[in-house]
Amino acid sequence: MEPIFPPFEPEPTPPQRRFRPIPLRLLIPNLVTLAALAAGLTAVRFAIEGRLDYAALGIIIAAVLDGVDGRIARFLKGTSRFGAELDSLADFVSFGCAPALILYFWVLQDLKTLGWLACLLLAFAMALRLARFNVTIDGPERPAWQKAFATGVPAPAGAMMVMLPVHLTLAGVPRFAGEAALVLIWTLVSTALIVSRVPTFSGKGFGSPVPRERVLPILALIVVILWLLVAHPFETVSLLTLIYVVAIPVSIQRYLRRKAQDAVGSQEKAPVPEN
Repeated sequence: MEPIFPPFEPEPTPPQRRFRPIPLRLLIPNLVTLAALAAGLTAVRFAIEGRLDYAALGIIIAAVLDGVDGRIARFLKGTSRFGAELDSLADFVSFGCAPALILYFWVLQDLKTLGWLACLLLAFAMALRLARFNVTIDGPERPAWQKAFATGVPAPAGAMMVMLPVHLTLAGVPRFAGEAALVLIWTLVSTALIVSRVPTFSGKGFGSPVPRERVLPILALIVVILWLLVAHPFETVSLLTLIYVVAIPVSIQRYLRRKAQDAVGSQEKAPVPEN
């Protein structure tokens, strides 16, 4: 007599891998982003210890690495949404929280609650700006010429702007009475520009080829700037930041001019209604 419930042995299934291997070209840009995050956090540590020069250098290194990781990702074809989100989180810490804490430990703590509120506003503005940037990634495609402009001051440039008083002090500018109030005003102005919708130069989208006779002068200028950054970092960053601030009205003028030209071109291309 056969058993009512014969023994059943399921066929063995081959083990399945839970995670797919990640190519190295995807890891390298994220490692650079994590290095920028480490530089920003280390800058906070130096600020707590009162080592202002090392704290400022940490933010500068984070800005350099932030400008490199995206280019490395595009060169290696390793761009991903995960990398974009990680980059935004690292930017918030390195260019929002870290500069705010450095300014507070340096001079804004003399203003007590008012100085701390300015630091909070800086962090809030950086968070709102990065959130707006992440939203625009999935937005409609902008015209090619608009890629040359950013909405508001980008995160690394905003950090360099708000850190300008620190860099000037480290470059040798003497301190003076009432410095805390002036730093407070500059922090609020920089915060407003970070979260504003003012068009600023982004350094992207300049697709026009460089004339052959200008290649060597441009390369020489880049080498000189890099050498100055290594030899005199605070003086060089202060000068570049001032040039960027002065160029903001120029960027607004060029954006409005190009927008008007684009509107005129759209009207000319529009079909004429038939009578």
